[in-house]
Amino acid sequence: MENKKAYIITGPTSGIGYATALELAKHGTVILVGRNPDKLNQVQNVIKEKGQDAVTVVCDISDMKSVRSAAQEIIKLQLPIAGLLNNAGIMPAKAAKSAQGWDMTFATNHLGAFALTEALAPHLPDGANVVFITSAIEDPERKPAKLMGMKGGRYLSAEASAHGEWEPGGAKMPGIDAYATSKQCILAAAMAFARKDPRLHYNAVEPGITRGTGLGGESTNAFVRFLFGQLMAIIPPFSKYSSTPEKSARVIANILTDASGKTGVYFDEKGQPMFGSTLTLDPEFQDRVVAETRALLSTIK
Repeated sequence: MENKKAYIITGPTSGIGYATALELAKHGTVILVGRNPDKLNQVQNVIKEKGQDAVTVVCDISDMKSVRSAAQEIIKLQLPIAGLLNNAGIMPAKAAKSAQGWDMTFATNHLGAFALTEALAPHLPDGANVVFITSAIEDPERKPAKLMGMKGGRYLSAEASAHGEWEPGGAKMPGIDAYATSKQCILAAAMAFARKDPRLHYNAVEPGITRGTGLGGESTNAFVRFLFGQLMAIIPPFSKYSSTPEKSARVIANILTDASGKTGVYFDEKGQPMFGSTLTLDPEFQDRVVAETRALLSTIK
């Protein structure tokens, strides 16, 4: 039987992305988008061994030119795309620069997902689902994050974020302010897209405190990796938010393949609606993030 739908997923080679790619393969052709061709081929082979279908598109999501090129490659596939999952994300301890000289975390988690969505949206069929993987760390009032000394998103402007500049007085743990701000921005953008574009359905998912997630692999602070990957999944009050890549994958795949037309919803790790920070709920902030992000991306020719 020929698959009638296709689903795009970024960051499909490890953690939640890998588990979700396998889950989505049950629903149709999976378009695997990632920067490592060998790892992409490995995932493709696993899917094909199950008698399912996958294609690979090499893309460094932190590089805006690579994102534009990948979008064109995806469009040329002429597959009936039913969903786009912006999953790729990193939380490195040390600040690094993207190909454009921008903060690597902000470029990967926000700018790349934003640019890919804007490039593909006009080519997606009516009713297609666009899902963003976000993080409740963006909310300064989120209890588990507050207990850890996190201060939420520290947004000054898109340009300041691209230069690795955050509102002063943030978290003491390295990399957290960049991560929280990038996730706050993409959540705000998702809600803005949902308001402005009724043709497609835009939603976001907080996958919970998930064991077995690298979030930048070896570049992540070892303590942070242990904290998020193991400890917080079993210690109250954090454990009530815990999940696994497989559980997260089922929730995410259900949302991405949902045909009910939901849009502008922020889902928690159990697939239930939740609220983001006060800022992400503010349409003015949402629109500001979108306008500033578009202006920043327009500088890349």
